[in-house]
Amino acid sequence: MLQMYQPQRISRSDFVPIRNLQYHVQVWGEPAPDKTPLVLLHGWMDVAASFQFMVDALSHQHYVIAPDWRGYGQTTSGGVDSFWFSDYLADLDFLLDHYAPDTPVNLVGHSMGGNVAMLYAGVRPERLGRLVNLEGFGMPATTPDEAPGRYIKWMDELKKLHRGEMALKAYDTAAGVARRLMKTNPRLGRDKANWLAQHWAHENAQGQWQILGDPAHKISNAQLYRVDELLAIYQCISVPVLSVEALDSSLDIWWKGRFTLAQYHERLKSVAQVEIVQISDAGHMMHHDQPQVLARLIEQFLNR
Repeated sequence: MLQMYQPQRISRSDFVPIRNLQYHVQVWGEPAPDKTPLVLLHGWMDVAASFQFMVDALSHQHYVIAPDWRGYGQTTSGGVDSFWFSDYLADLDFLLDHYAPDTPVNLVGHSMGGNVAMLYAGVRPERLGRLVNLEGFGMPATTPDEAPGRYIKWMDELKKLHRGEMALKAYDTAAGVARRLMKTNPRLGRDKANWLAQHWAHENAQGQWQILGDPAHKISNAQLYRVDELLAIYQCISVPVLSVEALDSSLDIWWKGRFTLAQYHERLKSVAQVEIVQISDAGHMMHHDQPQVLARLIEQFLNR
């Protein structure tokens, strides 16, 4: 018998028109005057449903809103062949116009979603109550002399994309997707992997299971990552921030010394109100590895 995680809290799917796209949004609970909306932002090559385990672990009935970013899950990409980070901020702004036009929200972002959340908090601080950043570390600093090579890399990768050389692997079965998830994250139990596979991929017309992520997300950004601009935005964050890290940090694996946890902490000094906590026995996908611990940390932070 197939081991399958059983959700404790059932979500609904909304489709919201945002900037000429039909945005898919997972919603748990209902709005109420005494509930501050809790908005969850997933990371690169992930989907909104990925937060199910953490939502189930929350001790209170929150009104939770989690979008599939453009080109992920059930949100279409609009046919683009490049994704620009500023679009995520604008999409989030439109999303909040729809769900919480007159009230601040509490924002939780994981990885790429954490980076979006931090930038958004600096440019729209009045729209937030509190912010939780789950390993939205950012990227290594760049220098202007890297610009020519970056444009070359971007254009070369675009050609590979259009030649079909950057397609995401398809799997024969949903179980194959689950095995892939467990290989990437050895802490992920089989029951959760089997459940996630049904949301992380879909069966295509050829009977294969295709990852619900646009391969154009693999294209390098043509624009350099400018830390001086980042810090200027961080300095405008006026809401309390909780920065959550897994004790099993992936930064050294990703960047091989080009960007370290100490450098990330140095950047956080530009944020007026920030608290850093660590979760043990967890990796980057902490909302899968330790959902109960993470839910407790978030609720304690939100309730202060």
